[in-house]
Amino acid sequence: KKRKLTLNGLFGKHDKAVCVPVQNPHIAYFYKAYGAVNYDAVSGKGFETYFNKKEEIELTNITIKMAKLNNVEILNSNLENNTFMDTEFDNCNFSNTSFNSSSFIRCKFRNCKFTGCNFSESGICNTQFEECNLVYINWSMSNIKNVLFKKSIMRSDIFQENKFKKVEFKESDLTQAQFFNTSLKNIDLSNSIIEGIAISVDDIKGAIISEMQAIDLISLLGVKIK
Repeated sequence: KKRKLTLNGLFGKHDKAVCVPVQNPHIAYFYKAYGAVNYDAVSGKGFETYFNKKEEIELTNITIKMAKLNNVEILNSNLENNTFMDTEFDNCNFSNTSFNSSSFIRCKFRNCKFTGCNFSESGICNTQFEECNLVYINWSMSNIKNVLFKKSIMRSDIFQENKFKKVEFKESDLTQAQFFNTSLKNIDLSNSIIEGIAISVDDIKGAIISEMQAIDLISLLGVKIK
């Protein structure tokens, strides 16, 4: 039976041919599909395509609402200028993918991998990252509001000119993360790892830290402990 490939179908695993619209065919229509029948309703003609690509996908300027994405793997791809609302991501891998200028509203990420991803100039609101691999991420110039990073690895992440509001880091690893012109005032870092972070005195001012962390940060004052 001919049918258009829905958004849920787009990210699902397919073992049968599926139909997609012939107008403006997009590489992502064929994601993980065994075969696709591209059918033109006007001419009544179509052709079959076999495709199984998960890298270098370009999918931009779309809105995904109230979806559940499980075990999705999209690598080295362009997912810029998209909006994700009320969407849950479980065990997904988006390594080296760009989400530049995207919006994440009321989303939940669990056990997902974002190594080397670009979240710059994005809006992230009322969102949770739990037990995620967030290593080498560029968050520059993003607005991050009401966001929880829980038990996540955020080593060598870059925060530049970010606006934080009600951001929580719980038991996360921020080793060698870099903060430039990003205030951590009232941000609780006390149960996270902040070893080797790069930050100015002005940006760390007002942050909540533990006694042991204070020893690590004392070098910012230009003094040494003897």
